[in-house]
Amino acid sequence: MNVTLVAHACILFESKNTKVITDPILFGYLWEEINVHCPAIDLNIEKIPKVDVLNISHRHQDHFDIRSLAYLATYKSFCSPDTVVLAPQDEILLEVLEEVGLKNITPVRDFEPITVGDLTLTPTPSMNEQDYFPEHGLLVHDGEVTVWNQVDTIVTPDIVNYLKDLYPRINFAHNRFLPLLEGNFSFHQPLSLPFEEYSSFLRVVKAVQPEWSVPGSAGFRYRDEYDFLNQYSFPTTQEQFISDLKSFAPEINTSTFFPGDMAEVTAQGVEIHRQHSSFVKMRENDEYRIEFKPVAEVPRIKTLTVEPEKQEEEWATIRNFVEDEFIGALKECKLYSIYAEWQVVYQLEVFGEKESVIWSLDFRKENLEWVEDRVGRINLYEGIASSELVGLINDEANWDFIGISAQYRYFHNIYRLADGQFECFPSNKKFPAPLMQIFAAGVEMDRRKFMLDAIRWKNHYQR
Repeated sequence: MNVTLVAHACILFESKNTKVITDPILFGYLWEEINVHCPAIDLNIEKIPKVDVLNISHRHQDHFDIRSLAYLATYKSFCSPDTVVLAPQDEILLEVLEEVGLKNITPVRDFEPITVGDLTLTPTPSMNEQDYFPEHGLLVHDGEVTVWNQVDTIVTPDIVNYLKDLYPRINFAHNRFLPLLEGNFSFHQPLSLPFEEYSSFLRVVKAVQPEWSVPGSAGFRYRDEYDFLNQYSFPTTQEQFISDLKSFAPEINTSTFFPGDMAEVTAQGVEIHRQHSSFVKMRENDEYRIEFKPVAEVPRIKTLTVEPEKQEEEWATIRNFVEDEFIGALKECKLYSIYAEWQVVYQLEVFGEKESVIWSLDFRKENLEWVEDRVGRINLYEGIASSELVGLINDEANWDFIGISAQYRYFHNIYRLADGQFECFPSNKKFPAPLMQIFAAGVEMDRRKFMLDAIRWKNHYQR
């Protein structure tokens, strides 16, 4: 079996008679158009061979790229109407696949094998409790060798044991190696290597015991105006993981695996052919651009709206919402009472192009009303660009973009006092942010976001 890395988590598996591609990201911008491929690649889509299976692992936008899927639904490149589309049991994801026009969609279940040609494909589960939707890794077996693509899955000892019962010998594994700190900057979370999570990746490789392991599913960076986030988001490298794995599990072969590299996997062993692909090459290894330095310069938030007239309209919309609707909407939220209980003094700062406006609420007072100014020490803060706040007000924005783009920033120093008592809010819990309560993330926001993208790109490619 040949295994070629296209980019990030997009991998082409080729057996004697069957070809499978996973999580295609075919164009320059990805994930809300904030990220680009890293390392940079040159990809000739027309040279990718026709595939029998298109596999989608889960709904994160660096794996579920709607532009790429809408393009493939035109059936003008490496997919055809006969291509089997494997996808998780995810209602929104399946709706989007149908909306863009893909056919032959087969929902999959944990550890239920599917045979296509000479390959047996077995989805492996994830115990990711942070998301409400399913995700899968993928075992690929051609009768002689077995390859496991872990993708982003969180794997328990029970999952490893079941996997090993199915295929005691894993010849080649594309393993998770990078804890991503996306959003940690915006939400004032720790900006350091999470040792427990990172060590769990090493333990998974050690437990699975593949004959050869390569670092996987981390091949992007922030672009242009979001570039400063690269120093805050990627706390290790392929090379460091390989070095650590050699110490932690010296019995396992390991190496880097970059776009354009091909692994030739046989019963006799694994051989890595560097830049062997005929359709993708690494243009530049620009990983230096994501060097982890979480003390780097940080630009202020500012609106993404350029036209002065539209900026004025934004401020009018925001003033109307903040002064006339915000408090009433917050009182409707089920966690509203927590703000008075924890003696919150809240500041909302909205950023325009060059200026910002501050509103403050003191929940310790019986009569809750805005002060358009600072009120001394605060213990709960939300800062947001005017363009993104208007997007939320008009049901046009989503927290995926707002959070990872640093167009929103949050912190709290919450504690409360009584006679002789000092109590701080539990550090392992996130204190409810008012904007995130009023404009709650969830199924409906996700469905609206994904369907708008599906319609946009379907119309683009089918017009």
